[in-house]
Amino acid sequence: MNRFLLVFLFVFLVSFSAQAQLLIVALFGDQLNSGKIEFGLDGGYNRSWYLARKDAKGLNNFNLGFFFHIKMTESSTGFISTGVHVKSNVGASGMPTYSIGDADFDEVYAEGELITKVNVFYVPIMWQQRLGKLYVEAGIQPGMRAKAFDYFRIEDYGGDLEYQRDVRDDYTRLDFGMVGGLGYRLKKGPVSSSIGVNYYAGIVDVYKPDTYHLKNSSLYVYGRIPIGAGASKEK
Repeated sequence: MNRFLLVFLFVFLVSFSAQAQLLIVALFGDQLNSGKIEFGLDGGYNRSWYLARKDAKGLNNFNLGFFFHIKMTESSTGFISTGVHVKSNVGASGMPTYSIGDADFDEVYAEGELITKVNVFYVPIMWQQRLGKLYVEAGIQPGMRAKAFDYFRIEDYGGDLEYQRDVRDDYTRLDFGMVGGLGYRLKKGPVSSSIGVNYYAGIVDVYKPDTYHLKNSSLYVYGRIPIGAGASKEK
């Protein structure tokens, strides 16, 4: 259990680095993907949106990270499912542009589209219950905001135009919400890739200005591929 606690601490503090995967492999060695501890790459497609803005549409994104599963007891079919979305965006598209205080700029982009992309490192912490090859999982998902940009776009103005504006100061550093979904393991046994769908519903207002109260939400369609000593041995 001491090793498990160290790994959780490690995930929160240094897993945002790409070197985290190599350190976990070195720490657990042959125990990885042996039945008790599972580790690998996690990635796929996600569509995010703001439920509180009626003028906002969804935003298509790709996400990439790693997962980490810990079996609680020898006879249990339940796991603690965690990891990090190292590359993950939330936000929305299709919104009207706003004034930045420059009359010429405002005139050019007045009929354009506003797209917001916020890069957040999410750490899902869920209970995963397996039912044969199927599994369900649910829990919490804290996140830490890194970058945030507004993109002003307009078409057919003598060519497509885009302007990028740094808006990270408009968004809170931390995000938090509930996450859950279901998945399917492609084969039986301790070493198996899987596919699944998860939904994240933020419960924190992440937008600082008073003009909107925005909460992030995102639908994830993902694939998980085990890596490490156990997976290599099985192969």
